[in-house]
Amino acid sequence: MSLSCLFLVALALVGAESRYIADDVVLVPMMVSRVRRDTHGSVTVNSDGTSGAVVKVPFAGDDKNVFSAIGGLDLDKNLKMSGATAGLAYNNVNGHGATLTKTHIPSFGDKLTAAGKLNVFHNDNHNLDVKALATRTMPDIPHAPDFNTFGGGVDYMFKDKVGASASAAHTPLFDRNDYSVGGKLNLFRDKTTSLDFNADYKKFEMPNFKSDWTPNIGFSFSKFW
Repeated sequence: MSLSCLFLVALALVGAESRYIADDVVLVPMMVSRVRRDTHGSVTVNSDGTSGAVVKVPFAGDDKNVFSAIGGLDLDKNLKMSGATAGLAYNNVNGHGATLTKTHIPSFGDKLTAAGKLNVFHNDNHNLDVKALATRTMPDIPHAPDFNTFGGGVDYMFKDKVGASASAAHTPLFDRNDYSVGGKLNLFRDKTTSLDFNADYKKFEMPNFKSDWTPNIGFSFSKFW
């Protein structure tokens, strides 16, 4: 493994693909019910011009445990595909969940992610989850090595209306740390529709390079069938 290969991969991560290093653990936005057996999808539009869509289709389970197929598509500011994701999800009535997904990133490679969340507190007003992920990234760049990323975070919601989150991830190969803090405000919700406002700040640090905190805002529209 040459230093030039590592440098090329590091440059790719600093660029447009860097947002794939510290993904949120939960691919599908938070819902009112702690476990649902209906098909639903969501569309997100961000202030940086990027957008994305996610679909989740249950295929097995009962009132306490549900297994679903999930798929997602990310678009850059030019409306070109920047990522495509497919995988499986598990959700429990107690608020626990897990996902196993594979994402293809054009002109970069693939990544395989195992993620989970554990609900540590829930009542009529408050919900607190902790989450963790492990990702194996497999670049298409010749002679570039595969590498791992590990991360975790917390999500808090008040009355399914206002939320906050914080997460961090570490990539040992590049000694890279990614950080994210964010907030969420539900603007409208009924039994079949939800509209949310999202805002977050992200940054990363490497031994010889680091970014400033970068803000991003967006709106997410979800529909349940």
